[in-house]
Amino acid sequence: MGDKVEVDITIPGQTRYLGLIGRIGENMVYALAGYAGDREELAYHLNLVLTEAITNAICHANKNNPEKNIQIQISANENQLIMKVFDEGCGFDLQKMAGDEVKQTAECGRGIQIIRRLMDDVAYHRSHNRNVLEMTKKLH
Repeated sequence: MGDKVEVDITIPGQTRYLGLIGRIGENMVYALAGYAGDREELAYHLNLVLTEAITNAICHANKNNPEKNIQIQISANENQLIMKVFDEGCGFDLQKMAGDEVKQTAECGRGIQIIRRLMDDVAYHRSHNRNVLEMTKKLH
């Protein structure tokens, strides 16, 4: 049985922490002992997905309020990697956005579409007075 790696970090709702969290996502890929795929590509995708999700949480959900925190949980085992981004905002309808076609020049909506394209499963729900964007990537 393979190792399980978990990271749980809470940051203030400020975009200056995006690079830090993106690099944590990248480094998780290199900690996966049994992953046989393209690590560089997966690392890039996880960085992109995390920074998009956190940007959305800061700017849209928490309305750029630095007093509201963002929690990020990343867990990985030999089969899958799960990333959760928790916000303190009002939430949105992920299913409605799934059907929306976003123009390349649009200011909003592209992040969710990028996340959906790069991850195998994306869910959004409310849990303990916070919203959770849960993103899963299968590793086999």
